[in-house]
Amino acid sequence: MIPPTDFILDGDRRGVLLVHGLTGTPMEMRLLAKGLNHAGYTVHAMQLAGHCGDIDDLLATGWHDWYASVEAAAERLLGRVDHLFVGGLSMGALLSLKLAADHPRQVAGVGVYGATFRFDGWSIPWTARLSFLLPWLKALGVGRGRVFEEKPPYGLRDERLRSQIAAAMRAGDSATAGLLGNPWYALADMHALSARVRRQLPQVLAPCLVAHARHDDVASPRNAELVLRGVAGPTETLWLDDSYHMITIDKQRRMLIERSVGFFDRIVAGRCASQPMAA
Repeated sequence: MIPPTDFILDGDRRGVLLVHGLTGTPMEMRLLAKGLNHAGYTVHAMQLAGHCGDIDDLLATGWHDWYASVEAAAERLLGRVDHLFVGGLSMGALLSLKLAADHPRQVAGVGVYGATFRFDGWSIPWTARLSFLLPWLKALGVGRGRVFEEKPPYGLRDERLRSQIAAAMRAGDSATAGLLGNPWYALADMHALSARVRRQLPQVLAPCLVAHARHDDVASPRNAELVLRGVAGPTETLWLDDSYHMITIDKQRRMLIERSVGFFDRIVAGRCASQPMAA
């Protein structure tokens, strides 16, 4: 069953699955989805398991559940397209890389947008940078109700959009803007996912477009460099100078859309050219 916050934009037989980040929503992928669809792609912006509700909904799930929902959405999209691409923002980028590693024959290419293996951006307080300790606290049953509350600039350089998103988060509109903070236990699961994906990077054979903000407030460029060094497939890099972490909706979103369309188009063209013509 497709969650109500998912949205699917019908296009041709080229498909893109878009994956949002931790505590986020499909809305953070909507503008990218529309841009890809305008170029002809069939696009599914999915909701991760446990998201778009309250903190208890999120804490009832873990990274295995989040990833299972990505695999299920990819399987559904494969039923209607010939070429499957996946693109993810923040933690969604990690889930997308894992999908490519686990299903190399199905994933034609990956959009790696603001990959977040560690929360080490310039706005992250030193306490949040100790998230590697959270799996131990979770194992001991300590701090289940604790949350790292998000602070400005909320991943957005666009001040108008930042104020709108902040107001929606404070109003509790999690389906539109996500949760206001990151629960400790969810971050512990993300840490476990990060470790798993780092080990699997050499299994990523699909071409990757690695897009990252140079001044990312949440995840430093070292996260993108980790992908560039680690994957086995060919890579293309897009460094954004006028955006923060939420590059799919921030100031340079049109540049991201154009580069993503061109990247996916070239992969499809290359695949079609390599196929022998029918007699």
